Amino acid sequence: MTSSLPGRRDLPESRFNLSTYWGRVRHSMDLADPSTLFVSTSGLEQAKQLVTKYKQNEIREMNPELWRAKKVIDSTLHPDTGEAVFLPFRMSAFVLTNLVVTAGMLTPGLGTTGTILWQITNQSLNVGINYSNANKSTPLSTSTLAQSYALAVSVSCGVAIGLNALVPRLSRFSPATRQTMGRLIPFAAVASAGALNVFVMRGEEMRVGIDVFPAKEQKQTQDQASTSASTSTTNDAADPSTQSLGRSRTAAKIAVTETAASRVFNSTPIMVLPPLILYRLQQQQWLKSRRNLVLPVNLGLILTTSILALPLALAVFPQRQSIGVEKLEAEFGEKVGKGSVVEFNRGI
Repeated sequence: MTSSLPGRRDLPESRFNLSTYWGRVRHSMDLADPSTLFVSTSGLEQAKQLVTKYKQNEIREMNPELWRAKKVIDSTLHPDTGEAVFLPFRMSAFVLTNLVVTAGMLTPGLGTTGTILWQITNQSLNVGINYSNANKSTPLSTSTLAQSYALAVSVSCGVAIGLNALVPRLSRFSPATRQTMGRLIPFAAVASAGALNVFVMRGEEMRVGIDVFPAKEQKQTQDQASTSASTSTTNDAADPSTQSLGRSRTAAKIAVTETAASRVFNSTPIMVLPPLILYRLQQQQWLKSRRNLVLPVNLGLILTTSILALPLALAVFPQRQSIGVEKLEAEFGEKVGKGSVVEFNRGI
């Protein structure tokens, strides 16, 4: 994120109004844009240099080139470390990396072995995404990572295998209803394990807290006294908005809970709509007589739903969250004053 780059002058958070849900949806579409995956290392460096010039007052106004540079940085760099997130685990790669895995899990008639293998593959991808995009102010130990992975795999496989054995025995339901329920078993496994995965992987954050920062509005007020400072002085000064006020366990609980909920929101349309639509289509004569089209139709449904669902899920909660100090530990009210607002990075 651009907050990790030097300079006291903040870029606008977005071209869109992030205080509204649809503004965040449009902003999330930028974050999830796969075209940013093709930006080279030199292209990323050029984007960083351009944004740094703006933050150091060498460029006065935002322009299309600057907005593009910000988009590249926001979708590539971690907001806490300033380092590039491993490409397959970026939100801009989510649709592509999940396409094959989701199609595998939603394949009708998977046996026990296939179910286990695809659930392991999915949880391996989830662990990578959660780890790469988590709040980095609280480092994640290898033992916690291993525990999270083992627990997520156990839960997802247990739920999937258990429901696969249970649903056919529900004789009170019609065969068509049982088949529909069977198509939703992957969703139950993914949603339960995905939410649990977030809580376990980021449990350390809830125990020790995450960094809380001054709100941008406060920073701007505090900076008014220094507006007459020279450019060289401004360039060398540390950005107050990047200086932590301390760690908050309350903020961490909010961040982790919202992230877990967003995982469920994201998996719901992707894991529910395609199998149900495919089930209906498979009753149609044109698809019955063209069984070789089932796979491409399934992939098309998953791809379309993923493209539409990801921005909607990411936008439910702001990534950079503002909160009144009265809702946090008392120490923050003492540091910035009662009635003030602070910020924290929720993670993705």
